[in-house]
Amino acid sequence: MADIDIPDHLIALERAAWAEQQAGALTVETADAVQAAYREHAASAGVSRLALEMAVKRAVRHPEE
Repeated sequence: MADIDIPDHLIALERAAWAEQQAGALTVETADAVQAAYREHAASAGVSRLALEMAVKRAVRHPEE
């Protein structure tokens, strides 16, 4: 997969969502905000939303890779 430029705000949103998910407290509002940000950035950057989401989740959940 090609490298995808990941803006800091997407990392911050995914970190917040991941923290809520780990605590068993993920809200619909947080999930919706993250997904909206993925859609918006993917459309403006001309990349696959799924590829973007996977890259961000990998960066947040497995930063050592």
